[in-house]
Amino acid sequence: MADIQGTWDPQYEQVATALAASLDAGTDTGASVAVLIGGDPVVDIWGGTVDEAGTAPWVEDTLVNVWSMTKTMTFLCALMLADRGDLDFYAPVSRYWPEFAAGGKEDVEVRHLMAHTAGLPGWDEPMQPEDLADWERCTSLLAAQTPWWEPGTASGYHLVTQGYLVGEVIRRITGISVGKWFASEVAEPLGADFFIGLPESEESRVSLVIPPPPMNLETLKPTEILIRAATNPPLDATYPRHRWWRAAEIPAANGHGNARSVAMVQSIIAGRGEARGVRLLSEQGCDRVFDEQISGIDLILGYDLRFGMGYGLSSSLMPMGPRACYWGGYGGSLIVMDQDAELTICYAMNRMGDAIMGDLRGFGIVAAAVAGLAGG
Repeated sequence: MADIQGTWDPQYEQVATALAASLDAGTDTGASVAVLIGGDPVVDIWGGTVDEAGTAPWVEDTLVNVWSMTKTMTFLCALMLADRGDLDFYAPVSRYWPEFAAGGKEDVEVRHLMAHTAGLPGWDEPMQPEDLADWERCTSLLAAQTPWWEPGTASGYHLVTQGYLVGEVIRRITGISVGKWFASEVAEPLGADFFIGLPESEESRVSLVIPPPPMNLETLKPTEILIRAATNPPLDATYPRHRWWRAAEIPAANGHGNARSVAMVQSIIAGRGEARGVRLLSEQGCDRVFDEQISGIDLILGYDLRFGMGYGLSSSLMPMGPRACYWGGYGGSLIVMDQDAELTICYAMNRMGDAIMGDLRGFGIVAAAVAGLAGG
């Protein structure tokens, strides 16, 4: 059996067993799992290796690109600004970012950015991969652009653009980048080892993600809008191999952390604004997570999804309790929070699966944690 490091309460032993089984089967190469109850860890484990060659073990402070789980950090920053009265989710984006009113977007509201309903899931102008590290180019092009559909009428997953859109609103309000604001206002108070824009000093701790097999477009039957959004620039799982990607602030996709650090931050949501004696949101501010914005078949992903203020809510794809929310990352990473149970579950790994959504490894970890919570 794979050697699982870390600690877990005996009640949650099956979580460690699930991770070990995945490592033994080769569906995972290196991974970490954290389960928090009331903000305190009951599972904090890791195992496997940092690469396919097995040159070094995954250790306690190994970091990995968690892809779209990064979005939950950006959501939390926006929720905090709204809670402080600096941001109104129902205000036009142009109140904070005047240039955004171009292209007929004067009525697009901040909540549309949060819930993927702004109609800006990609760029019209040709983009090169390294353009994603150019904040001014990414944001100015989106500000000038016309929406691809009527904002507010449907969600169309903003794979990478959401981070620039919400992040620019945050920058206009705070005067500093979202990565810097997150570091000082969220990560530091919570002691969370998570970065939006990885400092060079942390490079030695990074496990580079292992890209999934090439997507079979015939099987996926992608829509025209998905192709348009995911090919300019091409969505390429090898980007995290490059320092330009890791160093940039791409607040929808390039956050680096591990299950422990992601769970430490997002336990604020499970704790109704507070975790481990640190309060970042009022209970009322935290309630905004569950302010449903849209539900139905997502125009990009093709799944039945339901979005609150940023976070995904219970739907046929991810059935959960009424006070639970979640999101995941490209390749399989997953974070789930349930306020009724004061429960936070996170899975972060280096071997990427080939499903756009619905990776069974993360679901297996969640099922094992929930069974442990129930005493089973």
